[in-house]
Formats: sequence, C-alpha cells, structure tokens
Amino acid sequence: MNTPDIRTAFQAARARGLRAREAAEAIGLSEGAAIAAHQGATDAPLQAQALKLDWLGLLQSLESCGPLMALTRNDTVVHEKTGVYQKVSASGHVGLALGEDIDLRLFFHQWHAGFAVTEALTSGPGKAPPSLQFFDRHGTAVHKIFVREQTDLAAWQAVIARHGDAQAARDFVPRAAPAAAAPQAAPDATAFAAAWGAMTDTHQFFPLLKQFGLERQQGFRLVEGRYTQRVENAAVREMLMEAAFDGTPIMVFVGSPGCIQIHTGPVQRVEPMEVHGKTWLNVLDPGFNLHLREDLIADVWVVEKPTSDGVVTSVEAFDARGELMAMFFGARKPGQSELVAWRNIVAHLQSAGQPSDAVSA
Repeated sequence: MNTPDIRTAFQAARARGLRAREAAEAIGLSEGAAIAAHQGATDAPLQAQALKLDWLGLLQSLESCGPLMALTRNDTVVHEKTGVYQKVSASGHVGLALGEDIDLRLFFHQWHAGFAVTEALTSGPGKAPPSLQFFDRHGTAVHKIFVREQTDLAAWQAVIARHGDAQAARDFVPRAAPAAAAPQAAPDATAFAAAWGAMTDTHQFFPLLKQFGLERQQGFRLVEGRYTQRVENAAVREMLMEAAFDGTPIMVFVGSPGCIQIHTGPVQRVEPMEVHGKTWLNVLDPGFNLHLREDLIADVWVVEKPTSDGVVTSVEAFDARGELMAMFFGARKPGQSELVAWRNIVAHLQSAGQPSDAVSA
C-alpha cells in the first residue's frame, strides 16, 4: 500500500475500536510501520513526528514534564505506571530509570525509531493523549510514554521541539521466521544444579543460562523439585488476590524487546474480566495498571534463587510459545531478606499442588 492508503486503512481499523497494534496488524503492517506512515501528515487523525536517536538525552529531559504514564508491553501483558522520569542513566547500550515510581531497565540497542504521536479518535474519547512511542527495527513497540492530566504541557512541547527530527525517515524490516534449533548435546544437569546453588545474586541467572546454552524453562526443568516447582495456571490470580488482601508489597516485571518495566508496592484492586472471549487479569490501582491475558497462561513456575541475602523467590508466567509473560517477587531491596509475607503467599501456591500434566509427565 502507498502512504495515503495506509493512513486510510489504519484509520478505518481504529474506527472499528481496534487498538493501534491490532489496527496495524489488521492491515498487514507492524505498528511501527503504520505510525511511520503518518510522518508529516497534516490532514489525518493521527500525526507523527520522528525523533532524534538520542534516547538517553530524550528520557533525561522528561523529568521537567512532571508525571507521565510509562507503558511497556509484550504480546500478552500490558504494564502501565505513572510517575516522573528521574535518575535516568546509561552505560553503553544499557540504561536505567530509577525514579520513585518509574523503574525501567532499558536496552537501547533494540531501540530503532521513536515518534511523537497525536491522534484524534473517531470512536471512544475524542482525542488520545499525546505520546512518545519507541519501536525496534521490526516495528514492535518497546516503550511508550503518555501525557497525564498533571503533565506540564509546555515542558512536553519543549522536549519534542528539542528532540524532533522532521527530516528523518524510519524504515522497518519484517521479523524473520525463527530458525529451527540446532541439535545440542544434553546439558549437564548436575553441573547446572551446582552452578545454580552457587549463585549469590539474581542477576547471575541470565549468564548462567547462557553458559549452559539453555532457554529459561529448560533451566527450570533441570532443577525441578529442588529449586523450581510448576504450579497451577490460576496461581497468578491467587497470588495477586492474596497480596491485595493482606497488603503484601510485591514487584511486577513486564518486558518488551527493549525495556523491562517494574512496579514495586502493594496492589489493591484486582479484577478479572471477560472481554470478547478473552480473559484479562487486571490490576486497576492509582498510578499502576496491569492487564494480563490470563487465558494465554500456559505454565507458571515458582523459582528459588540463592543470593547473599538469602533465597529470593519469584512466580513466573509463560505463554504457549514459551515466552515470559511476567515475573512477580516480594518487594525487597539489595541487602534485605525476602519478606516473610511473600514467602507465605508462595507457600500457599506450592501447597495447592502441581498442574495435572506436570504430575503425569
């Protein structure tokens, strides 16, 4: 399709109530490509301006805007957090935002394009809040930032004026089909379990998987019954409900290809919802929203990692493709032991038993 046809088709899909990502997919494009087609538009409901590739400088400049809503999602979970972008730094291509509310791990090598976006809607609210939207080279959103009522709009416009790049052209490439995995020798389960037991920090886990050439759940299976346990898919709902009931503060991690977004604190309003045959598990709190496709959960694991501060336990949900949906921990800071209240919640999940397919496997 040429650019005018893309704009027309995208707007028609949006008018049917589809979210931007779904609207782009409905017309055969990535979300990034659909947004890029609106660069320079003056008569379309959606207008986009490309941004300079200075991701660190841009994010650092947002502190002057005051509260903004940070959104990071993957195929099955959306994580929304409102706060101020503070303490943004980077070492090479890895960045951090360590504000009181906005807590991010940023992988800038995955950030390919960014746009300042405004959109007038023909269905629902009359106008979507202005946003900054960032995409990888395949057009998958890695992070989005939305204006809130408390945002300083003059500061927001100044950021866009300083970081906009009206002449830029942003192109995207389709994602290649995953290659068939090459046959590998069976991993040394004894050596892997010993290395797992020798961990002193949770951040050593990813290098450990890489060292042994393992995917995340492969590693879990090698130490199942010792450091990991599969639990029922309903465990995510039960965990959130129990944390809300007793006020246990938790950490919620959701990742995209270029960002991990973290909520630390209590959850209060946990609401499952059936919408058009989809089951959403929602947290709807002031300053924090989570939307998780509960019907797409395929596996849930309780995972224990030894650290210098004692055992740290996570609850991790995966979809049918083996993709990590979200991770949950008890709230803690380095140097602190895990919350007893969180361990109690996890113990209840473990005592409920394993899913039937795991027992018979």
